[in-house]
Amino acid sequence: MSVSTFTHTGAKSSVAAKLPKEIFEIEVTNHDLLKSAYVAYLANGRENLAKTKTRGAVSGGGKKPWRQKGTGRARFGSSRVPIWRGGGITHGPTGLENYTHKLTTGSKRVALRQALSLKVQSGNVIVLENFECKEGKVRPTHELMTKLGATRSTLLVVTVLDDLVRKSTGNLSYLKVVRPLSLNVYDVMNADKVILSQKSIDEISEWLGGTK
Repeated sequence: MSVSTFTHTGAKSSVAAKLPKEIFEIEVTNHDLLKSAYVAYLANGRENLAKTKTRGAVSGGGKKPWRQKGTGRARFGSSRVPIWRGGGITHGPTGLENYTHKLTTGSKRVALRQALSLKVQSGNVIVLENFECKEGKVRPTHELMTKLGATRSTLLVVTVLDDLVRKSTGNLSYLKVVRPLSLNVYDVMNADKVILSQKSIDEISEWLGGTK
């Protein structure tokens, strides 16, 4: 499978980029693995911040509300029991829950190959011969993305992510820049366009080209 190649100015090259079939041309008949990898990315990035207080952690309630017998009311030993307003919470989050999902390295790589293949099949992968940021300015980058029709949720994959690249892309809210080894199913599936530099394809091939 081949994809049209563009230069760093946005001009279309006469040479079509050849993408490795074992990575970008995978037949996806079952999306369960893709879903598992997508959910695992979200779950593993979840911060466990929710925490409630039990009746033992709520302040107050040390004195018995009323005497045990003779009042005609139900007996209570504390005003911080869960059924009272201001009381403790039963079965609430403790802050110790583990929400992570585990996938094997092989499964993650297969899922990423599937995600990239689906993106190629939908015609949303663009290959750049190179991505230059000599002055670190945002305008040339935005003009390039406009020429490529990639101004909505774009994932740019480059081999060098230095200060110049960050300066030239940092203010573009629709653009996310990553290195090849930082690719994941979540970013690929959520991107409207995936732009790969020619050098990044070589790194991706070396990383995902195996059978594992």
